[in-house]
Amino acid sequence: MPPTAQSLLARLRSGRVRILWLVLGALLLVSALPIALYHIQVLQLSQEKLVDTEKVQQTELTRSLAQEIQLFESNLTQQLITERQILALAGLIDDVEDPAVEPKVTSLLQYFVESNRNTFIYLTAVGKSGKGTSASQGNFQAEKDPFVARALQRAFVTCLQSQQLQVVKFRSDPLALAPEDRPAFVVAVPLKDVNDNFTGMLAAVVSLAPILHRLQDASVRGRTVFVVDHGGHIVAHPDVKNFVPGADASGNSLVAQVKALPQELRSTETIRFTETDKKNSIEMIGTYSTFPEVNWAVIEQRRLDQAQSDTGVTELNKQALAFVTVVILAAILVGYFFAVGISGPIRGLAASTRAISRGEFHQRSPVRGALEISELAENFNKMAGDIEEYIERLKEAAEENRELFIGSIRMLAAAIDEKDPYTRGHSGRVAKYSTLIGQELALSAEELDKLRISALLHDVGKIGVEDRVLKKPGALTPEEFGLMKQHTVKGANIMRPVSQLKEILPGIELHHEHVDGRGYPYGLQGQQIPLMARIIGVADTLDAMTTNRPYQSAMDLDYAMDRIRALAGSKFDAAVVNALESAVNAGKLRLSAVEVHV
Repeated sequence: MPPTAQSLLARLRSGRVRILWLVLGALLLVSALPIALYHIQVLQLSQEKLVDTEKVQQTELTRSLAQEIQLFESNLTQQLITERQILALAGLIDDVEDPAVEPKVTSLLQYFVESNRNTFIYLTAVGKSGKGTSASQGNFQAEKDPFVARALQRAFVTCLQSQQLQVVKFRSDPLALAPEDRPAFVVAVPLKDVNDNFTGMLAAVVSLAPILHRLQDASVRGRTVFVVDHGGHIVAHPDVKNFVPGADASGNSLVAQVKALPQELRSTETIRFTETDKKNSIEMIGTYSTFPEVNWAVIEQRRLDQAQSDTGVTELNKQALAFVTVVILAAILVGYFFAVGISGPIRGLAASTRAISRGEFHQRSPVRGALEISELAENFNKMAGDIEEYIERLKEAAEENRELFIGSIRMLAAAIDEKDPYTRGHSGRVAKYSTLIGQELALSAEELDKLRISALLHDVGKIGVEDRVLKKPGALTPEEFGLMKQHTVKGANIMRPVSQLKEILPGIELHHEHVDGRGYPYGLQGQQIPLMARIIGVADTLDAMTTNRPYQSAMDLDYAMDRIRALAGSKFDAAVVNALESAVNAGKLRLSAVEVHV
């Protein structure tokens, strides 16, 4: 076996393979992409062809139906005009209201209705006064249907004004006839004598049943074909239950376009649009064809997925998806073995990285996988070791800085206490008592640390108080007490320039505030006083009571606790006092001889 092959085999056995071979495995997976893109392109072309075919079919159908409906309406009008001519030839057109001619007129009307049972439901001839005779199919009574009655009234008014308005005929808006909401409309022509004077009106209620049947026959295989007027109202729809004649259909995208067109424009257009059905978007393709002679439009619409199913595009989609799925699964199966070689080591590196981000700097990554990845793991482990060593040095430096900081705070507190022999050790004891109270209140370690530092520095402002006031053995005058009270604000001002100590300032500045608002320097009340200041206030008072002062002798702990409990709720926070009492009862807070005597 050649050396190169032996070297490659050795690397394979050790799990250290060049990343080139892994890339070749990835390329095997990518080989399925061109096939998928090819099929997507073919399907896209097929869909475009489908849309073109559907456009042609819809255009032909809507135009054909528009011509049929236009011819239907024209024939109706012509039949009505023919009936008017028959009345004229029979000498009955001059006065159809005349009781003498009424039987003949009624007979002619009834014969006309019987001869056109598929279209004419009702026919009436009225004179100048609006009275006359009529004929109808079955028991239909126009006067009992308010919509039909109003349409006939409008027809009479229009025919009455026909000479001035030059009206040849009248056609009403679409009507829905009870009880099944059958589509219909009223059409009328004026009656005139030989001198072209108005003598009455010949009007008919026309059924659109033939048109409805034609629409129902065309609405198959997912197609819906219906007729609307230019106002966007349904004229006839195959789904009579849900689309009543005369109902507004402007919410439909095709109907909205028809409504926006000029009425005199003849237009045919196909568009793709989206409808929402139960919050689901459905892609549609539809065509409208207007015919201005009637001011109506034929509309056909169809779901695009149904059109695809009819033309075999759906089946082609399934076959293409199956083929591409097989190819992709085969590529994934082959590529899996290559992917294992690169993903395993990378996962190890990722796990080591996450461990280091959690502070586990001892974590190391196993050195295996591709040659480049193995080198990366070795460098990573070296970097982790360097970081671990550097972090340890930082921790040591931080601890030294902290000890130096705390030592400086203690020295500053001791220096403050040394100004007055009666307060020697006061700041340390207040810090100790405050910490015990904070522990009873379940404060976090970080909060306890801030509390302890604030308590150590709570009297730092006494540096700015004159010795004659600070060391005066007797009671202070009001003026001197006013100077003494300034130590809280002065202390906060001294520490405020140090940004790292900004969170301990409330304990320094506000530890003499009372919960009843009678404290100083600002007279804050209750929860307005930070918890840190409320704790230090209680601890400060406890130490003042249990140590000798120029103005009093040291009290024992029980007596001091009684005095503090008596002030809970007025001077002190009751919760803080309870925490202090818990520490005392648990034996955590005891007074030594050093604390009681100076």
